Amino acid sequence: MRRKPIELAAIATAAVPGLTPTAVSSAPDDPADFDSALLLDSEGKRWRVRSPRHAEASARLETEFLVLRAFAPAVRAELPFLMPTVAGSVRLGTLSTFVYSHLSGTTRSVEELTSGPGSVAREIGTALAAIHDLPRSLVSNADLPSYTPNEFRQRRLNELDQAATTGKIPAALLRRWEHAMEDVSLWRFNPCVVHGDLHEDNLLIEAGRVTAVTGWTDLRIGDPADDFAWLVASNEQDFVDAVLKAYTAGRRDAPDQHLLRRAALSAEFALAQYLVKGLAADDEAMVSEAEGMLESLASDIAEFGGQPISVEPLPDPSRPDNAEAAAPVPAESSASAASPTPAHSGSSPAVTVVPVPAEPAAPAQPAVHVTPIPVEEAPDTEDGTPTIKGPDDTSTAAISVINVKQG
Repeated sequence: MRRKPIELAAIATAAVPGLTPTAVSSAPDDPADFDSALLLDSEGKRWRVRSPRHAEASARLETEFLVLRAFAPAVRAELPFLMPTVAGSVRLGTLSTFVYSHLSGTTRSVEELTSGPGSVAREIGTALAAIHDLPRSLVSNADLPSYTPNEFRQRRLNELDQAATTGKIPAALLRRWEHAMEDVSLWRFNPCVVHGDLHEDNLLIEAGRVTAVTGWTDLRIGDPADDFAWLVASNEQDFVDAVLKAYTAGRRDAPDQHLLRRAALSAEFALAQYLVKGLAADDEAMVSEAEGMLESLASDIAEFGGQPISVEPLPDPSRPDNAEAAAPVPAESSASAASPTPAHSGSSPAVTVVPVPAEPAAPAQPAVHVTPIPVEEAPDTEDGTPTIKGPDDTSTAAISVINVKQG
C-alpha cells in the first residue's frame, strides 16, 4: 500500500515529538521500495520522511540507521559532502518509518547533470573518491557485508543463474553476461567501501556542488565499479570521462583498468535484478517493464554492439568454427568425425588432405634395450635346498619397456 505525502506527514509527527508540519510535498525515491516526502514545519525547518513499502525495504532503512550512527563526527568532517541524520522513527506493524533532518540541495535528473557545468562532474568524481577511501573498519565494525573479488564474481554468477531460471531473459544477454562473469581477468580489483545504491536521486546538488549524499542502505565492501553503473548507463561518455578523471585524482589507490567495463556490466545486469525483484513481489507492472527494457537492451546490442564489458571478446555463435567449438561432440560420433565428407552432403572440406604413402613397416624395436637381470640365489634353506625368487617378486617393477612402432 502506497502512502500519500499527507499520510507521511502525520506519521512524522509521531516519530519526532513537537514536529508540526505546515507544508508537505512528494520527494524522489525508489518507488518500488519507499514512499518519501519533504516536510516544512512551523519553525521553517525542513524534514525528509522515508516509509518502506515492504519488509525488505524496512530492513534496509534499519541498516541505514546503523550505518549513519557508525559515521562518527570525525569521519563526517573529512567528507566533502553532508550526510543525513536520523531525527526519529516509528514502527507501524512490522515496518519502520524514519524521519531525517533536511539537507540543502536538490536532486537533478541524469540529463540535467550531464548537460550541467563541468564542475558537477568533478564534484561527483571527488565524492565517489571520498566514499571509496573510507576506512574499511567502518563497514566491518557495523557487521555489514564484505566481499573479495572472487566472492563478488561468484555472487553475480549465482544471481545470473537465478535470473536465467525465469525464462524471461533474452538468450543473447545471458551469453554476454555469463562470458563477462567467467572472464577472470575482468575481476581483478581492490575491494573498498562502496555506497551500493548511488544514483542521481541520492545526490543533492546546489550551485554546481554536491552538497549531500543520501540513501546509505547498501553500504558494503566490494567492487567500486558498482557506484559507476548509473553513470555508464547514461551513455554520456564525455561526462563519464570527466567524473573518472576527478575520481582518479582524488583516490589514494589508482582505479583498475577494467572499472568501467564492470560498471557497464552492472548497469545491464541491474535490469535482470529488477525483473527477479518484480517476480518475487508478484508485481505484474514491474515485470512487464523489466521485460520491455531487457528486450530493448538486447535489440540495441544486436544492432549497435553495446558497450564493451568483457576483456576477452565474446565468440560469435554465427560463425561455423565457433558454433562447432561450443557444441559438445557425442562420444559415439567422435570416431567418425574424421570420415570423408559424403559427396551428397553439398559441402566440401575447407582443406584437401592427400594421404601420405605408407612406408614398409619395420620390425618394432624397443626404445631401450634391457638385459635380463640374472636370477639371484637366496641362501640355502636348512635342508640344503637353494631358494630362488619366484615370479611374484616386484624388484624390477620400476623399470618399464616402451616399444615404439612406426606407422
